[in-house]
Amino acid sequence: QVQLVESGGGLVQPGGSLRLSCVASNSIFIFNTMGWYRQAPGKQRDMVATITSGGRINYADSVKGRFTISRDNAKNTVSLRMNSLKPEDTAVYYCAARGVNGDYWGQGTQVTVSS
Repeated sequence: QVQLVESGGGLVQPGGSLRLSCVASNSIFIFNTMGWYRQAPGKQRDMVATITSGGRINYADSVKGRFTISRDNAKNTVSLRMNSLKPEDTAVYYCAARGVNGDYWGQGTQVTVSS
C-alpha cells in the first residue's frame, strides 16, 4: 500500500513563503506523474502543479511565477515551493501520485495565508 505524507503547511502572512514536502513510502519511479492539489472550503479540489517522471511540469495559471514544483527520485520526495502567497492560496494542499496501479493521495496539509 502506497502512502504519501505531506508536511510544511502552516500560517503565513500575505507575501510570505512556504515549502511543502511529500514523502512516498515507495520509490517514486513507479509514478508517472506526481503533483499537488488544493481544496478551499466549499470549493472543488483543483490542480496546483504536476511533474511527470520525465520532468514535464504543469502549473495552474493562478500560481505560475510564484510556485515551483520539484521532484527528488532518490529521496522519494516531491516538493512545492510557494512564494508571494496570497489569501486566496488558503486551502488544504494534497500530494497526489499516479501510477499504473491507480491514483494515490496524501492526507493533506493546511495552508493559511492571513495577516
